[in-house]
Amino acid sequence: MLAIGMKACFNGAMLKSKAIELLGGSVAAAAEAVGISYQAVTQWPDELPDRIAERVIGVLAKRRFPAFAAEVAAPGPGEAKASA
Repeated sequence: MLAIGMKACFNGAMLKSKAIELLGGSVAAAAEAVGISYQAVTQWPDELPDRIAERVIGVLAKRRFPAFAAEVAAPGPGEAKASA
């Protein structure tokens, strides 16, 4: 049952307007949140392709679950931490 509900929630495409709303309500806030330029966000199509929608969802998940995001990003045993 849960799988059916999840499929219904994520089956449709994400709209640019909804993504901007979720990321702070302005093009500038969305661009900063995703780590891209203002101009790049203005060029998003009205219906976001999966690759952009997944970046938006990733940012939202990282905000909602910061401890989990840090745990996932942490290097495992024997792995070197990536340099920025």
